[in-house]
Amino acid sequence: MQILIQLSFSLVGGLLMSRLAKKLNLPAVTAYLVAGLLLGPYCLGALQLAPLGFSTAEAVANLDIISQVALGFIAFTIGNEFRLEQLRSMGRQAITVGVLQAVATTALVDAALILLHFINPALISVSSAITLGAIAAATAPAATLMVVRQYKADGPLTKLLLLVVAIDDAVGLVLFSASFGVAAALESGSISVLTVLVEPVVEIVLSLGLGAVAGWMLFWVEKFFHSRSKRLSISIGFVLLTVGLSMVEFEVGGVHCGFSLLLVCMMTGTIFCNICDFSEELMGRVDGWTAPLFVLFFVLSGAELNLKVLSNPVVLLIGAVYIVFRSLGKCLGAYGSCAMTGCSENITKHLGVTLLPQAGVALGMALTAQRLAEGSVVRNVVLFSVLVYELVGPALTKRALIAAGEIKTEGKTNARKKNAPPKPVRLSE
Repeated sequence: MQILIQLSFSLVGGLLMSRLAKKLNLPAVTAYLVAGLLLGPYCLGALQLAPLGFSTAEAVANLDIISQVALGFIAFTIGNEFRLEQLRSMGRQAITVGVLQAVATTALVDAALILLHFINPALISVSSAITLGAIAAATAPAATLMVVRQYKADGPLTKLLLLVVAIDDAVGLVLFSASFGVAAALESGSISVLTVLVEPVVEIVLSLGLGAVAGWMLFWVEKFFHSRSKRLSISIGFVLLTVGLSMVEFEVGGVHCGFSLLLVCMMTGTIFCNICDFSEELMGRVDGWTAPLFVLFFVLSGAELNLKVLSNPVVLLIGAVYIVFRSLGKCLGAYGSCAMTGCSENITKHLGVTLLPQAGVALGMALTAQRLAEGSVVRNVVLFSVLVYELVGPALTKRALIAAGEIKTEGKTNARKKNAPPKPVRLSE
């Protein structure tokens, strides 16, 4: 009962908050996050009025499966952008920009935080600085996709953005695995080639392989059904399957093997959209089905934001440095790589800002980083940055897409009036 009421309040509360956000000219994503923050354990939840809010962080964590499923559908949708005709025209640019902006961001944040260590070693260790630099490369695909969807953004910048965000996950995974391996080696005194080089590559290869098989199997199974509703159900079933399989972990010859949920589901969507001739129509139906799921995802993400980090001056200082230099890294890295690959001036000027949102992927990396001696500092800094980026990032993405001319001015529509039956016509005598 309590879980159902909490989900109801999350969904309805997020949607009501979006009406206020519309009046303030803010994206709906920001409204959902604020609604979650209000329902979370540091606002309404603190009043212990359960089930009207989430009284503890554990109560929010118990619904993590919803967030995992939502991320799976988000990745599946982004995978749909990797169509062959699009890759032929923008593939080289997307890969170059995706890699270079991520590496530039990591290098800049590493340099800033290591310099902070030398100024005051008590603030942050070198291992924590290196780890945070790698986490800085991660971009949140969910917030970006939601802004693109809400405002029906379309154009060269939007197309390149979705490709870069998808590539960014694979690049961020490699950077984090290598950096975390180096950080662990600095603390233990011995470096592991398996951790730094082998395991991240194995995870990417396994994820892409599993996604490719799932995408082909989805296409094969879909051929047995002709009903749109049944094809929709099959698609949903396969995304749930890939989300579940991506959680499997095992060891082979001392090598830890696992999967990236985002990469698996992206690859599933990519393979399916390129071999299925009715994928566009089906993806449109999937988008309609997932709308309430995405609202819940962002409300729960807002409820997870920890306001306690705002009371720690050390975290605020490190977090401020992290946010400033990560933002510079994304903007300068995107600007330089776009100019290098011959992108238009419109894309070169605005792409960096759209890459600022950061959330789930970064939090997952921070959870792994807690194994370090100062892992709690890393986690709290990431929590603080996510709090800032999630509340500000979607609005900045919207402004950049408007400046690029890829979001048209919204018109007011009323579904009731639009779908109302026509008035009877009186025949003259």
